[in-house]
Amino acid sequence: MADTIAETVDLLYTIDQEKLSVDQQIALSTALATLAQAERLDQINERLRSIQQLLTNATHRSTVDGIR
Repeated sequence: MADTIAETVDLLYTIDQEKLSVDQQIALSTALATLAQAERLDQINERLRSIQQLLTNATHRSTVDGIR
């Protein structure tokens, strides 16, 4: 997903904002803000996956140690 976000941001930054109407400028700003939020959510999701993996590994180790 990050590649798609980065590519979209790059594309949006190539738009000549001086040629846009006020409504189009507002729409562009909204799109950039939405993409920034999506990127942040993707980062949070990655951190949650890492935490889940750590917890899964710890649970597995404690189960294996409990069997011994």
